[in-house]
Amino acid sequence: MNFRQLKYFVATAETAQVSRAASALSISQSSVTTAIRELETSLGAALFIRTRHGMDLTDAGRELLASAYAILSKIDEAQNIRHRDTDASGTIRVAASYTVIGYFLPYHLDRLRRLHPNLTIELHELNRDSIEEGLLSGRFDVAVLLTSNITNPGLESETLLRSARRVWCASGHPFAQRRNITFDEIADEDYILLTVDEAANTAMKYWSAQTREPRVRLRTMSIEAVRSMVANGQGITILSDMVYRPWSLEGKRIATVQPAVQVPTMDVGLAWRRGATFSPQMDLIHTYFRQAFNSPYAS
Repeated sequence: MNFRQLKYFVATAETAQVSRAASALSISQSSVTTAIRELETSLGAALFIRTRHGMDLTDAGRELLASAYAILSKIDEAQNIRHRDTDASGTIRVAASYTVIGYFLPYHLDRLRRLHPNLTIELHELNRDSIEEGLLSGRFDVAVLLTSNITNPGLESETLLRSARRVWCASGHPFAQRRNITFDEIADEDYILLTVDEAANTAMKYWSAQTREPRVRLRTMSIEAVRSMVANGQGITILSDMVYRPWSLEGKRIATVQPAVQVPTMDVGLAWRRGATFSPQMDLIHTYFRQAFNSPYAS
């Protein structure tokens, strides 16, 4: 067992597809397949069940995934020992929206804590309107939020990540066998509409360009409720890859399919008051995220 094998295994488990794991890692599919085969041989256990819908974890695979996360976290911590900056100190006030705190920030907060142990990050979870007001009034130094939703001209932003939106459906749904799905076909299905972080407003923007509207069965602020209802075959939805997980809380599988018409990405990044003078703490956070995401999109 080695670091490379574990890294490729985790990527495949999270994406449920060798092709998507290879794309995320910028390597060939054969490299991923070989690493998983080597790992299964060394452990003497099958880690995945190969199905028409992708790669389903076995019981042994689920056990290894929990251990792999812990191992990779420790490796990352060890690799960053020489980069640790104990001179950086002070406090920075960071605002973040619900989706960002739940699905983007935790990993980076942990890395920042280990890289800069004397830096205090005051974290505040708020909706976009409150975050924008707080940045303009000086209550917050910087925000991490969905930059695709920012409308206030008094703010500057930098997008770090663009997360594609796809159709989610149960693994046994006929859509799971398809390469792409039209909006007319989606409109024929019950639709589970997520409302948190202005997701409903965003959805209506791209649906407004279509000839039909979604047949909404449920509006909910809970991503886990969406996940469970989709996995149980009670509807479909369109959500971003960033919040995608291949299983519901009940352990049922969720498949994703590309919409036939491209929908806007969910963009995540930093925002601050336009013209603000960066403090050393703001510089540190800005530099960290720029290095973590090598090709930021400035706006």
